[in-house]
Amino acid sequence: FKGIRAALVWDERIAVLSREHNDANILCLPGRFLNEEEALRIVKIWLQTDFAGERHQKRIKKMADIEKSAF
Repeated sequence: FKGIRAALVWDERIAVLSREHNDANILCLPGRFLNEEEALRIVKIWLQTDFAGERHQKRIKKMADIEKSAF
């Protein structure tokens, strides 16, 4: 779907990177491998982390351009 940038996140570090670097807007958690406490901590961090922009913006633009031509 247009505009979807999903990230499979299994720990806090990946949560931060998926938001800062890829501007992920869908969080996917491997429920079988996380307990409730870990999952809630990851969700909180993911929601509180902003996109870093700058050099990462180029990647997001490339994805948007591909979406425009593919759909």
